[in-house]
Amino acid sequence: MNIIFKYRMLSDESDNFVRDFELYPDMTLSEFHSFLCQALGYDDCMVSIFKSDAEWRPVEEFTQLDMGDDLPGTPRCMDNVRLMDVNNDFHDRLIYTFDMLNNRSYYLELIDMQRPAAGLSYPRVAFEHAPVPDQYDPEATEQAGSIFDEMMSDYNEFDGDDSYDDEY
Repeated sequence: MNIIFKYRMLSDESDNFVRDFELYPDMTLSEFHSFLCQALGYDDCMVSIFKSDAEWRPVEEFTQLDMGDDLPGTPRCMDNVRLMDVNNDFHDRLIYTFDMLNNRSYYLELIDMQRPAAGLSYPRVAFEHAPVPDQYDPEATEQAGSIFDEMMSDYNEFDGDDSYDDEY
């Protein structure tokens, strides 16, 4: 394949968490799920992937179980759907729901389509920032590693210094 999809993954549990993934567009959603579990360090789990609109509202569901797609509105099986069947324009979005009982999801947006770089193997994690939210305990998510805090750290040296007197 001569094109790579680049997705950005965000979490509503941690403002600091960011992952960029580069993948072949002919990867099935089942293969995509397996890659994400491995990249996030998660145990394999039951998931649904949703195609969403620009406001992150689910439009179409894809499941791991084949429920038969003879009836209208029945989710399609992830084994039979490729990324390029679901997303093919910049800013197309997916919702990766990995914990259905607690309604926990990741949000993925197609941010780039590019030629594969020589010497790199795909799929791959292209960028990562902040720890991955805990798979089983949403309360265990670390809030450390804010990109904003890192950028502003150079300006924090005067915080809390009440001994400075600016009146002469």
